Amino acid sequence: MKKSIKRLGALLMAGIMTASLITGCGGSAGSGAAAASAGGDGGKIKIGVSIWSSTDVLGSQCKKIVDKAAKATGVDVQYVDQGHVSEQVTASVEQLCAAGCQGIIICNSADSEMTSAINTCTEHGVYIAQFFRIISKDNSPEVYKTACDSKYYVGAVHEDEVTNGYTLVNLLLENGDRTIGLEAWTVGDATFQLRWQGYQQAIDEWNAAHSDDPATMTEPVYANTSSEEGAAAAMSLYNSNPGMDALIVAGGGGDPLVGSIGAYANEGLTGQIDVVSTDFLDDLADQLKSGGMFAESGGHFCDPLFAFYLVLNAVKGNYVKEEGTFGYEILFPYLYVSSPDDYSNYEKYFVNDDPYTDEELAEMASYSFDELNKAASNLSIDDVISRHNN
Repeated sequence: MKKSIKRLGALLMAGIMTASLITGCGGSAGSGAAAASAGGDGGKIKIGVSIWSSTDVLGSQCKKIVDKAAKATGVDVQYVDQGHVSEQVTASVEQLCAAGCQGIIICNSADSEMTSAINTCTEHGVYIAQFFRIISKDNSPEVYKTACDSKYYVGAVHEDEVTNGYTLVNLLLENGDRTIGLEAWTVGDATFQLRWQGYQQAIDEWNAAHSDDPATMTEPVYANTSSEEGAAAAMSLYNSNPGMDALIVAGGGGDPLVGSIGAYANEGLTGQIDVVSTDFLDDLADQLKSGGMFAESGGHFCDPLFAFYLVLNAVKGNYVKEEGTFGYEILFPYLYVSSPDDYSNYEKYFVNDDPYTDEELAEMASYSFDELNKAASNLSIDDVISRHNN
């Protein structure tokens, strides 16, 4: 079983390690405009970060790498934690614009929030890029058009969330799990919707091929972004679904997952419910050993790092999207782990050490978009080993 899991993970990693430049709304993004004045205090560029939390597991990892890049490039950064509450998301953009930021990177919740965010940035002449998110052209055409119409909307760095969800559920199905509970974070979140699509695709394909051995997945129970609500959601799903043998914790930055596996541990259910999720925990190796976790996708905390470089280069005038286009898109790869051995190399090269040195971070600020795009799509454990062992 372990070999098949690793083989599936390797194949999917190869499939998603691609990146593209969107050409929506007619045309394609361009670059190479003359450098603009930095502005700000003493000529120093200031970039704002609108994030659900800068202190939970994933959020703190994001903050650490962005802070390191800011120091390496001489940029000031300011954070606003908005909890993926729509009113707070839109207010965070207003707050960062008022604070004198020339660029903002944002992890919004729903596409609808981006209309206000883009309009606010356009009004103030502030560049904005998304991380962990991208506006859906099909589901949110008006918001997508707003992005196309603003020269200050730079683009998005995000993951292949459908493939992510599809991969995790297939790991469960191949392990023999058939009654799967689904725990989400906030209603209408664009990223969850894509992961859910992948979960459901895997279920549908399995059932079509195995009519005598069907699998079921519950409707989502929403836990928001707290460990307490995660614990309550996990127990509600378990108590409401007799025979439940697996749980998907769709994400939320890590805290809902901590609460969920903690609740199962308190009830003596560790190892009886196969838990999969996205967003690596600090103690993932121990959880994999104990059976608290079955498999997880993650390692994507550098996603906002590349959004930071998109905005930084837009402020400098190096990246200029063509009028009427969506902007720049980077598709960032996930890592998948399903054993302590899988995690040990990740921990060595991504946790105990940083995947980029100060010198590399400074150099990346001068990359062309194609170079930046390639660096993002290439990021992996093997990539770090190659760069840092030479």
